[in-house]
Amino acid sequence: MQIEASGLSVERGGRVIFAGLGFRLGPGEALVVKGPNGAGKSTLLRALAGLLPLAAGQIALSPETEARRGELCHYIGHADALKPALTLIENLAFSSALLGGQNVEHAIGRLGLAAVADLPAAYLSAGQKRRAALARLVAVQRPLWLLDEPLTALDAASQESVGELMREHLAAGGLLVAATHAPLPVTARELVLGRAA
Repeated sequence: MQIEASGLSVERGGRVIFAGLGFRLGPGEALVVKGPNGAGKSTLLRALAGLLPLAAGQIALSPETEARRGELCHYIGHADALKPALTLIENLAFSSALLGGQNVEHAIGRLGLAAVADLPAAYLSAGQKRRAALARLVAVQRPLWLLDEPLTALDAASQESVGELMREHLAAGGLLVAATHAPLPVTARELVLGRAA
């Protein structure tokens, strides 16, 4: 699979966040989106995921498929999207069933969360919650990963585990777009967004 974005423009609240953005990624390629706070990094990821409308431009995935773009990508944003009263395994089982996955226990193991799988999400540390959110990448296979600050709150060992997942995904022909201030543990091209207003 490949993705090509051309002439992208997004407006929010009558303000242009960015305009004229474009890039192309082929199988196994990664893009790191950088820039100051407020430059539009998260906005770009949300637009790529189909969660925000474009004011101009287009996003094309190929080869063409009947699946919608949202069905071909994982978007992991700032919020970890966990129900506090549900256990970690219940959270992942719910999202996995919703998204058509079936590797929940494997995902929990890969992210080093087996010891806390039966705890309510409210009891998890910030790093454990982040790993739980990222476990969705393993539980449900999707070719395009859109990750917003994926290494936030992770210790060095967890960062290495996530880096290994990213490298495996790319080696299998997957695509990765990550907005981050931290170095990403994979080889990636850079897209730098302009100054915040």
